[in-house]
Amino acid sequence: MACRTHDVIERAEHWGAHNYHPLPVVLTKAEGPFVWDIEGKRYLDMLSCYSALSHGHRHPRILAAAQKQMQEITLTSRAFHNVAYADFCEKLSKLAGLDMTLPMNSGAEAVETALKIARAWGYRTKKVPSGKARIIAAEGNFHGRTIAIVSFSTEEAYRAPFGPFVPGFDIVPFGDADALEKAITPETVAFLVEPIQGEGGIIIPPEGYLRRIRELCTKHNVLLMLDEVQTGLARTGKMFAFEHEGVKPDVLILGKALGGGLLPVSACVGTREVMSVLKPGEHGSTFGGMPLSMAVGNEAIDVLVEDDLSARAARLGNEVVAMLRNAKLPGVREVRGRGLLIGVEFEDFIGGAMTVVEALMHKGVLAKDTRVDTMRLAPALTIEEKDLFEGIETVMSTIREVAASRKR
Repeated sequence: MACRTHDVIERAEHWGAHNYHPLPVVLTKAEGPFVWDIEGKRYLDMLSCYSALSHGHRHPRILAAAQKQMQEITLTSRAFHNVAYADFCEKLSKLAGLDMTLPMNSGAEAVETALKIARAWGYRTKKVPSGKARIIAAEGNFHGRTIAIVSFSTEEAYRAPFGPFVPGFDIVPFGDADALEKAITPETVAFLVEPIQGEGGIIIPPEGYLRRIRELCTKHNVLLMLDEVQTGLARTGKMFAFEHEGVKPDVLILGKALGGGLLPVSACVGTREVMSVLKPGEHGSTFGGMPLSMAVGNEAIDVLVEDDLSARAARLGNEVVAMLRNAKLPGVREVRGRGLLIGVEFEDFIGGAMTVVEALMHKGVLAKDTRVDTMRLAPALTIEEKDLFEGIETVMSTIREVAASRKR
């Protein structure tokens, strides 16, 4: 039977471009927090597609909404209006406490949209000289992989060999509001930042950081653009991570969980003043805002709100972080988390987080490393408590075994 796994992986490696390094498991079935491989082995999914599966796999309500929409109309392009689009824009704008929504597809596409909006606002509203607009980003950021976005990445693996890069970006240390204020110039139009750096290793900034950068952006007439592609939509124990400090961005970038685990759905949500700088014909997407995606997005939002998944994530996340910290696991340098977005950082002797991740795979738990020494745990927000805590027990016992084997 195992030859089936080997055959699929061999063909994928031969015919597919090598832009990922996946674990050697071939998944063919999924339900809730679980997935099954081609040999029939069941795994607990503790990655949830980097928060895109916050509702779990194949959520019945979201599946039903997609099926209903598929029987009516799926794609219109934005050359015409559709009902689901109007519903989605109203629902998401109100949920975020903002005024207007622009739906796109991937998270990176939504970030690109935000960059264009910021520059247009800078020239049309702030009156920055043409071609001089600058956007500040944070060190250790991850906002996607397009040429413009990797231009302000500080991770060399994301940049090389893709230059020359797009100008107009400045970098400041993450979590340092004083550094941000020093970096702002009359040409600065926006500060783009993640409330919590997900891909960067689940890095949580100091308390008060979001409030301070909100104050600075207001003071210097700079847009605050928060990338909540991974942290938004209940993942961190609030509907949006910015709510932990009671602030509000000028532009909010969302994706992943917005598609309910079925389709790529992303969006920029912002104030009317900022979003109105775009004029018809200046930006668009063939599939952004299509009825099928919007129906899925509408239902994904409804499930999050009606099932109060943000409160559930907060409660369960607090319990999981306490379990991991109180266990005083060998080889663990630090446990960081907010809600069900949790990072376990390992000491050097472990040999990288992938060592633990691979051992976990053999025990029926799927997770993934990020930035070499940190393992990310982000289970579905709908996971049953019994399954979650059994999974965490497996994580802890596996860490102990790996640490013991590495010390021999």
